Amino acid sequence: MAGTARLAVVGTSGYAATYLRRARDLHDEGLIEFTALCDIREPSPAALGLLPDGATVHRDIDALMRSESPDVVVVVSPPHTHRAMAESVLLAGGDLLIETPPVLDLDGYLELTGLAARSGRICQTGFQSFGSAALPPLAAAIARGELGEVTGVGAAGAWVRTDAYYARNPWAGRRWLDGEAVVDGALTNPFSHAVATALLVAGVEEQDPSDIALELFGTRDLEADDTACLRLRFDQGPEIVVAASLCAEQDHEPYVLVHGTGGRAKFWYKTHRLEINDERIPVAPPADLLRNLIEHRRNPEEIPLLAPLTRTRAFASVVQAVRDAPEPAPIPDGWIRSVGAGPARHPVVRGIAEEVAVAAERLALFSEIGVPWAGPNRWWRGVHRVPVSS
Repeated sequence: MAGTARLAVVGTSGYAATYLRRARDLHDEGLIEFTALCDIREPSPAALGLLPDGATVHRDIDALMRSESPDVVVVVSPPHTHRAMAESVLLAGGDLLIETPPVLDLDGYLELTGLAARSGRICQTGFQSFGSAALPPLAAAIARGELGEVTGVGAAGAWVRTDAYYARNPWAGRRWLDGEAVVDGALTNPFSHAVATALLVAGVEEQDPSDIALELFGTRDLEADDTACLRLRFDQGPEIVVAASLCAEQDHEPYVLVHGTGGRAKFWYKTHRLEINDERIPVAPPADLLRNLIEHRRNPEEIPLLAPLTRTRAFASVVQAVRDAPEPAPIPDGWIRSVGAGPARHPVVRGIAEEVAVAAERLALFSEIGVPWAGPNRWWRGVHRVPVSS
């Protein structure tokens, strides 16, 4: 495989399995050479079974970079390790795909984008919705004025998360772990794609918000929220409202809703379904972001990077705001019922699926649409503007 990119994956459990399979598929196609994986724990037999003959296993990323000199590294480690892992890759001269949330504050964003720019390295993020073939026709419709002036972008998501979900690792449901920020709340991890996609569709993804409003709530004895609502305002661009909960009766498909003076569009970003003014728009299958990175390396002039870190500045401000906000307010017991038993148990907040949808529809916070348990939990703050390092 002379001349193909040498690729390593950092992380072997949970969602990392998806990247291990993608890496093996690209290896078998001859597009990359899957050379190594890295994890502080012993990889599972399933993970090891995806390695090609001759690939190596490492416990330390710096040792991996020294011994294997990979051209591309996929980082699928826990969120609070992303910044350090990404720094090690970029300093060692590797291109990078980093899973979401890529960084947990604006300082991390500035450090990594600055380091990538100075080193000339590529930094792709794992926001899979950025590779959707629905985005170009949506952007074109907005540019042609089919929706009129875009006045706001809403997003809504309601899923089920059981007790087993929060018991799966030490950082689940945490804001901090061993002095490091984790910020594993509804908006910043499970529904991080809803937030980042709404920012992208609104065209404000590289701006700093002028105001952030947060309403954070919890149903469990956890540091992080499991139900939340967010409003972002910018000096230029439409306002954004995202409402999300992990306490629904059943999983509902999350979506982004574009409001215009002359129409509206709805984008279900996980299934890449698009409607513009109630008309279904056929779209091609989504692009795989790892394949996109590899193809961009080969032909950067003709194949743009679809989810570069530079398109996540506003998202980094959101994560930082959630990290620094007051603790989530508990939802009163009278609004919660418990479903299931043992590891399958999960709380259900009465009416939450409808309430997140109303928030996205009205571009309003929970407290503004009359959610009884929301109360005066709003947290406003102006965001200090920090110039991107050159």
